[in-house]
Amino acid sequence: MTLKNTTRRRVGGLTPRAIIEAFGTIQMVDVHLPTTDGRHLVLSRYTKPRKEQELLLHQLGMPLPTQSAPRISS
Repeated sequence: MTLKNTTRRRVGGLTPRAIIEAFGTIQMVDVHLPTTDGRHLVLSRYTKPRKEQELLLHQLGMPLPTQSAPRISS
């Protein structure tokens, strides 16, 4: 319901299903890089949105979160 109400106010012609499908190619990935001491540097990253996705995110007032800082796992 929240997406439906936000959609109606900001991007009138799109349905919530169309918005979810438009964002379907944005992915969150964890990149694991081994270190010389046997641990892993883990970078959580999302794929860069296409121009139309960036525009839609802006229109909806839903910015993507900032990329998180790297973390080290053992």
